[in-house]
Amino acid sequence: MADEPLVLGIETSCDETGVGIVRGTTLLADEVASSVDTHARFGGVVPEIASRAHLEAMVPTIERALKTAGLSARDLDGIAVTAGPGLAGALLVGVSAAKAYAYALGKPLYGVNHLASHICVDQLEHGPLPEPTMALLVSGGHSSLLLAPDITADVRPMGATIDDAAGEAFDKIARVLDLGFPGGPVIDRLAKEGDPEAIAFPRGLSGSRDPAYDFSFSGLKTAVARWIEAKRAAGEEVPVRDVAASFQEAVVDVLTRKAVRACRDQGVDHLMIGGGVAANSRLRALAQERCERAGIRLRVPRPKLCTDNGAMVAALGAEMVARNRPASDWELSADSSLPVTDPHVPGAHDHDHVHEVSKDNLYS
Repeated sequence: MADEPLVLGIETSCDETGVGIVRGTTLLADEVASSVDTHARFGGVVPEIASRAHLEAMVPTIERALKTAGLSARDLDGIAVTAGPGLAGALLVGVSAAKAYAYALGKPLYGVNHLASHICVDQLEHGPLPEPTMALLVSGGHSSLLLAPDITADVRPMGATIDDAAGEAFDKIARVLDLGFPGGPVIDRLAKEGDPEAIAFPRGLSGSRDPAYDFSFSGLKTAVARWIEAKRAAGEEVPVRDVAASFQEAVVDVLTRKAVRACRDQGVDHLMIGGGVAANSRLRALAQERCERAGIRLRVPRPKLCTDNGAMVAALGAEMVARNRPASDWELSADSSLPVTDPHVPGAHDHDHVHEVSKDNLYS
């Protein structure tokens, strides 16, 4: 094995088949096959369709990643895969593929946590993570504040959404406005032409007696939907750009305010933001503004690394190898509700049997 581990990562937690290859903290390949267009006509991700799309895309996407990196599968030092959380069927496709490649190649297998991977991917952009790291993860399924003293073994939940995640709220408001799916990118684009102070939408869980680090976007979603319905019922034109800007401002205001507060309370002088909603331009701008005022260093990966991808899984897998974390057993299975407190799923037994059963290298 080279000084820096060479790891292939597979991500299939939702509707994107991601395959990434990293050497240490250097990104060599990041290939994604998305089925988002197939889901668009349903207004959201359909689990069965996603699983079938992963099956069809898996091998071609792995082959593209290897070709992009200029490598043979035999060159790899390990295979990492998202074991959870996510859609059960979609996760099973990725885990099964990772097991097959690891077995055939005689390489260790690492089942890792989707949320921890979103944090670790920043190493590919800005170098090794500070310890501890404070992370704000915002996506279609998650809005979480996490403290990670050790990204491979110690991730602590500080706060989370108690209802809709931020990404879900974007999708639902986009649906009410007839903007299509996914809603995040189109609302971000329209908001740039609107007035964020035009409509005073509520900020959930922002009172002095509310949980300091938890989020709630259900009430905001309902308030925006009712405001739009009232306009339409009165026969008035809905100012879509102003609605988009005001709604977006309400979301990012709460996210950034609570994240900065968590950093201050915990004595952490930096903040990492990840997940699909981290690609939102207003979130990035407001976070930068507030972090600068608070003396906090902001780390946000480029947009492509914020959305679900295989590079983030490979990054965490490489960190597992570098820190000599135990590999996973062949009994590894998908866990749709894998807690963030489990950054990876270690094996219960010695993993050297991987090399024994496959030392003849079944891969061709």
